[in-house]
Amino acid sequence: MESSGNGSVFGHIRALNIALHERDEPTHDHCDRVEALAVALGRHVGLAQHELQCLRLTARLHDIGKIGIPDDVLKKPGRLSSGEWLVMQSHAVRSERIIQASMVDDADVIARAARHHHERYDGRGYPDGLAGDAIPVYSRIVAIVDTYDAMARLRAYGQGIRHREIMAELARVSGEQHDAYLSRRFAEIIAGSQYRAE
Repeated sequence: MESSGNGSVFGHIRALNIALHERDEPTHDHCDRVEALAVALGRHVGLAQHELQCLRLTARLHDIGKIGIPDDVLKKPGRLSSGEWLVMQSHAVRSERIIQASMVDDADVIARAARHHHERYDGRGYPDGLAGDAIPVYSRIVAIVDTYDAMARLRAYGQGIRHREIMAELARVSGEQHDAYLSRRFAEIIAGSQYRAE
């Protein structure tokens, strides 16, 4: 697949991927896992091949905007202040801008999906307060996977969140934070995944 005659889409993605790795390796590794799980969920719900490619790139690049977040916010070990949280939230819009400026195919679709991966199904998310099916399906898929992996990784910081506890929390917020149908289908694929928490 070519991207506007200026090299393959994979070359552009690789450059962005390397930039994220150089900026923040944990975020890069998180994106690896989110990509794998999002594509698995997309296949499970029957997305077409082209849709899976858009989903793959959304998942891979959903946090690329974090390269623009200052270290004292991005790498702060403790709780963020309200002002710092606003800065951190801006990564979704930064991701959109970076992807739109890239030369990848379907950049507008992927950029929009990355912008909205922190929306909530009940409309209380950010940056735009979208609700329900107004949230792009790629965003809704990434949101579930992103939440699961973020909670699973908290184990590294001594929080002790296990798979069954994460799934209980996802079930609790199903239909409010996440698309209930996609949440149920995610539960079906994560049980046998290599990315399943303990």
